[in-house]
Amino acid sequence: MSGYYARRIVSALITILLISSLTFIMMHAVPGGPFTRERPVPDEILRTLNEKYNLDASYFEQYVDYMKGLVTFDLGPSYSKVGTSVNDLLISGFPISAKIGLFASVLIVVLGIPVGIISALKQNKPIDYLVMFLATIGVTVPSFVMATLIIYFFAGKLNWIPSFGVSDWRGYIGPVLALSGYSLSFVARLTRSSMLEVLQQDYIRTARANGIREFKVIAKHAVKNAMIPVVTYIGPMVAAILTGSFVIEKIFALPGLGRHFIESITNRDYTTIMGMTIVYAVFYIIMIFLVDIAYGFIDPRIKLGKGKA
Repeated sequence: MSGYYARRIVSALITILLISSLTFIMMHAVPGGPFTRERPVPDEILRTLNEKYNLDASYFEQYVDYMKGLVTFDLGPSYSKVGTSVNDLLISGFPISAKIGLFASVLIVVLGIPVGIISALKQNKPIDYLVMFLATIGVTVPSFVMATLIIYFFAGKLNWIPSFGVSDWRGYIGPVLALSGYSLSFVARLTRSSMLEVLQQDYIRTARANGIREFKVIAKHAVKNAMIPVVTYIGPMVAAILTGSFVIEKIFALPGLGRHFIESITNRDYTTIMGMTIVYAVFYIIMIFLVDIAYGFIDPRIKLGKGKA
């Protein structure tokens, strides 16, 4: 077991190194530079800026400096916000994105899984048709359309929530609903299909034939085994939601990571783009690792580090 964890940690570090290197290469392969504007910057000012940020050095020297900073958790200065580092942007934006992402993740898990289970147990009944109808709408309507409708009705017409910002708890309602719409519907559908597949297995029939109570059959045997594909999806989903939805944060004018990322792309702020990308990659890798650990708790037959696990 410990050997498996050690291999996964080494693999994660190598993955982060590769992502960091590829991001650095791609950013510097883009034509222009961080100070390229529609109105040309005077050569003297451009030389001064390049010298200040060490952009006049060779790509290899810049890469070494960047990797040194990455090892010490210093993602460098922001090129578009004078006197501000990428770390400062992450510290200011991450709490907002994380809160919205956490609330959305809890909503998805708390509602999506039970609704999917109920739908599977009531297959081909009115509640099943209703759940599948709503879930189909949820996975087909884009999140930005959902956000626009929420703002129009609940903020504009009913005035129940603010149309932008998070000055109080009501400000989180719109972004959380818009952000969780697709994943909530997908988790419900995935849980339903997984449950239906498990309920057709021989060991479920055997358990019922042996007189085991239906509740115990469902709770102990069916639900537990049906959760494996659901957990597989939820892990990366949580990583994506916690690091922020760029479109949703833009629509609701939230000061989260999404706004900083969009502004960094617009302003060719390479260090911010690379920093945001690495943070997302780290969260994604962590969630994949946690999913692998969860497999062992859900199904003891899965042994980490053995077989295909």
